[in-house]
Amino acid sequence: MQFAHMYVNMPGLLLTVIGAALLLLGYIFYGRWLCKQWGVGEGGETPAHTMQDGIDYVPAKAPVLMGHHFSSIAGAGPITGPISAAGAGFGWLACTLWIVIGGIFFGGVHDFGALFASVRHGGKSIGEIISANMSVRAKRLFVIFSYLTLILVVAAFASIVAGTFRATYVGADGKASFVKTDVLDKVASTANAQVAMVSLLFILIAIIFGFVVYRKGAPVGIASVVGVLAIAAIIFIGLNFHPIYLSEKAWMWIVGGYILVASVTPVWILLQPRDYLSSFLLYAMLALAVIAVVVKNPSMETMPLLNVSAEKAAELGISRTAVFPVLFTTIACGAISGFHSLVGSGTTSKQLDKEKDAKPIAYGGMLIECVLAILTLCAVAHAYSFRGTEQAFSGATAIFGGGIASMIDPSREGLYPILYTLLVLTYSTFCLTSLDTATRLGRFMFQEFWIDASKGETPENVTGYKKVLSNPYVATIITVVLGITLGMNGYDKIWALFGSANQLLAALALLALAAWLGNIGKKSAMCWIPMFFMLAVTIASLIINTKKQIGLITAGGADWGPWVQAIVGALLVVLAIVLAIEGIITIFGKKKAAK
Repeated sequence: MQFAHMYVNMPGLLLTVIGAALLLLGYIFYGRWLCKQWGVGEGGETPAHTMQDGIDYVPAKAPVLMGHHFSSIAGAGPITGPISAAGAGFGWLACTLWIVIGGIFFGGVHDFGALFASVRHGGKSIGEIISANMSVRAKRLFVIFSYLTLILVVAAFASIVAGTFRATYVGADGKASFVKTDVLDKVASTANAQVAMVSLLFILIAIIFGFVVYRKGAPVGIASVVGVLAIAAIIFIGLNFHPIYLSEKAWMWIVGGYILVASVTPVWILLQPRDYLSSFLLYAMLALAVIAVVVKNPSMETMPLLNVSAEKAAELGISRTAVFPVLFTTIACGAISGFHSLVGSGTTSKQLDKEKDAKPIAYGGMLIECVLAILTLCAVAHAYSFRGTEQAFSGATAIFGGGIASMIDPSREGLYPILYTLLVLTYSTFCLTSLDTATRLGRFMFQEFWIDASKGETPENVTGYKKVLSNPYVATIITVVLGITLGMNGYDKIWALFGSANQLLAALALLALAAWLGNIGKKSAMCWIPMFFMLAVTIASLIINTKKQIGLITAGGADWGPWVQAIVGALLVVLAIVLAIEGIITIFGKKKAAK
């Protein structure tokens, strides 16, 4: 319909207020209803206490765990998703409706349910929940699929972080170098060098914070105040002293070494404290975005209402994309993301102090991401007002960081460089945190594949090849090597699969949740619509992408990328159908038997 292509002068501030208000109402009322239906808070001590091992199972105070969970699930998704959706011509109303409705009834249920189900299963992953409530075969299929998806996440986020840290000097002849000389004294990428320096110092203060709080018993409140002051200090140092100028390849090796160590160290040393301190940067970014929207109140009329017209798409040089299914795989983390279920059931559930903390951490964390996604839409709208001018922004980082910074400082001189660097730093922090968590999750998944918990097997009591492959260090090394190798050799050639694969993860997590709830006699209807919808989105998206890749292959000259996408895409469709059938038989078979 023609009205869908209208450009409406909707104030960004009003859009943000309405969206945030609806999300808050969803948290209060729908979140409360979910707690009542599931019996949250009735399960006694959590696995963080009953299985405490000082490495992965370590109870954390709610604010600390919220920092870890939110930092890990956010990644770059709630920023890049809305930016990509806007670039594809989807209107601001279509994006906002999916963010709000998806967040409350899809993503919130998914994240909250995955964490809660894992807590009731001894902090085990979604794969083990599937094994206990469906079958071992279904678990193994899910674990293989999840592990391969995590390898892609490690590759992508490592590449993003390395690209964000890459910095060079440039001489008068325009040639770049990573070493400063008398001739090469012009800095070409100051912001990247500053971000790299602050990020390295950030790891140092996180280790100190963890040691002081968890080994010396310092109060979290006092330590937090000191930690925030330390963050301000290292930002000041990084802005004024940033001598590290390395290539992207060099940073890939460094990042690989970092995640190799970080994913096997006890969570209290680095994971908990770094993610908790990172959360202050993320909250500061949210505050800056809110201030920017309040100060500028950008108009959303730079984007269409629902979808760009064919004429406008031709004018902008973009292809007009159908809303279904692409919108729902493009905006993932800002509405629902399968990666969140891996985080909730992989690391967060092992640190949850009390069951009642699950609602604010999982359901609340998801809805905060939704707010960030709406703020990103406002930043995109403002950034788009410069299209076709010399001040135009290019790339997701520039659109988000530049859009927000220029709303606060239109001159792009005084505060702008500082704000832009801070926003890029926070964006990088999102990615680095998710990278660390994804590597640890990959280690868990790799170990779980070789263990059959239904037979009482554990990494400690198995023998032979299972003993070797379920070793945490072996599992970590394999995960890091695969991820970094793919990241350095063209992960982008198969990245198009990630959106569909990620949403298939979400559908399967909802399937596992529904099967478990049905098995224990709880209502699972709140999972059905999100589950079937995400299965439809996934299968449709995979079929469309597979047909596209087959077309590229038959046209001749295709490299390995289209071949992998076509083969894996077809296999994922089969996987989705097989697991959906098995899950439906489990759910409705139990209901029939009960009757």
